[in-house]
Amino acid sequence: MTDNARHAQESPRPFARPSWLSGARFYEIYPQSFADSNGDGIGDIPGIISRLDYVSGLGCNALWINPCFDSPFKDAGYDVRDYIQVAARYGTNDDLVALFEAAHERGMHVLLDLVPGHTSEEHAWFRASAQADPAEREGLSERYIWTDCWISGGDGLPFIGGETERDGTYILNFFKCQPALNYGFAHPKHAWQKPALGPDALATCEALLDVMRFWLSRGADGFRVDMADSLVKHDEAGKPFTIRTWQYLFSKIRPEFPEAAFVSEWGRPYESMQAGFDMDFYLDWRWDGNPNGYNMLLRNTDTPLAHEGDGSYFNADSGASIAPFLDQYLPQLRDAERAGGLFDLITCNHDTLRTAQRLTERERKVAYGMLMTMPGCPFLYYGDEIGMRYRPLPTKEGGYTRTGSRTPMQWEEGAANLGFSTAGTDELYLPIDAAEDAPTVSDAEAREDSLLHWVRSVLALRAEQPALNADAGFDVVAAPAEGRTFAYLRRPNTAGDSGVDADSANASAAGGTHGEGARTLLIAMNPGRETAHVAMPIGELAGDASVLLGLGDPAVDGGMLTLPPQSFAVIG
Repeated sequence: MTDNARHAQESPRPFARPSWLSGARFYEIYPQSFADSNGDGIGDIPGIISRLDYVSGLGCNALWINPCFDSPFKDAGYDVRDYIQVAARYGTNDDLVALFEAAHERGMHVLLDLVPGHTSEEHAWFRASAQADPAEREGLSERYIWTDCWISGGDGLPFIGGETERDGTYILNFFKCQPALNYGFAHPKHAWQKPALGPDALATCEALLDVMRFWLSRGADGFRVDMADSLVKHDEAGKPFTIRTWQYLFSKIRPEFPEAAFVSEWGRPYESMQAGFDMDFYLDWRWDGNPNGYNMLLRNTDTPLAHEGDGSYFNADSGASIAPFLDQYLPQLRDAERAGGLFDLITCNHDTLRTAQRLTERERKVAYGMLMTMPGCPFLYYGDEIGMRYRPLPTKEGGYTRTGSRTPMQWEEGAANLGFSTAGTDELYLPIDAAEDAPTVSDAEAREDSLLHWVRSVLALRAEQPALNADAGFDVVAAPAEGRTFAYLRRPNTAGDSGVDADSANASAAGGTHGEGARTLLIAMNPGRETAHVAMPIGELAGDASVLLGLGDPAVDGGMLTLPPQSFAVIG
């Protein structure tokens, strides 16, 4: 990071982070695969509403809904045809408003998925911009990035030609069906390249702001923002022009909706926080066999369906230390903290292979214990709480290798399609897991030692303990380079320490008060096969500290915490 970026990022946030994020625990729902209410084989919004009590009972008080807007579904809804119209297969705009209302009645918040960088080629904006006659473009001639000649290249960017009557080629963001919206270029060098934050780029910003206003005014609580760092083309290292674009957008929308939350798909909090986001994801990346810190935790292998040879920290047989993860994670966490933002961990998401075939249920229990007690807001991907498996499947709606992580939720053992839908099996959005041992909610409910019950226990403790709030303090106690243990302290914030104002810091909606009863907690784990020990930081804990939550019979004896193989403990 440059000195300028560090200095800017340490500047006070111009807008307070929404108070409710301190205690938020998110559940990500892929709408077409969660619950089908009308028997057409595709999940829908009324189906989500029908399962809100399940999500709330799990311990999650916030939702992230993947794109549910009108789309030709060549990229599973990330190719938006109309930002302000719910896709017919999911229901209506009124259904989505009803979801907001039902969630709010239960004390839950709802984030929608915003795709700001591109639309579908079928969007009305693009069709207008593609007209041959400028007079027929409805003022949208520069809403997308068009070159000035039908044989022009994209100046290093992917482009398409020969698809429209307009004399020009157009820039793409991802698939052929996703023309890039025009937020300008950092350093225009051709006549067709418009400047970032110039008139044409600002017109695109205003159109995006109208989309935000439409849904926020109807009850949405904010947005997860897809490819948030991709707006300005040929941006410099550090994304300064994209950052300024988001700063402009937030300067307009935040005064109108101060409690709206924004989480970025960015992965570099020293940039995303400067841009004005409340949260950023630590996303799973692995390129040419080289893992990032998050990949080291759960997916450190080139054979993602095999346990053997997996170097993941939570693989009991890997011998891996937590230290390489922390080397990457801690600087990014501190960047987020200095900017008053949050750095969030996920169990999985719609773009990431599930871990169930490779990590055992016990290994995942230890892993989820960590992920749900770390700083930031935890994000639980639907079905991970019951151990749904990744399934190698043919691509569906542009999913390719991601398709196998998007299969229908498995509700009830013995029910048609495991309770997801009453449709025929050949009518389902994706095939249900037909294996005899397919995990289901009903089976997990019946087993006292199930992953589902463990997740509930961890999330219940998180809701009860101010020290486990998203913005509570975090310090490493044990992370030996040659050992398997990991231990850290979580400290409850006092007003003024959390990046929000005093009223927000003490709001009951934030997950608990910060009064005299709030305790510092020690969280410790041993994912390995041998018993390990962690020296207790005695001066940091209350004199009567004991095991508040344990897996594998951890025990405190004087100043030492004993961690049997594959164990986890919260001490307070």
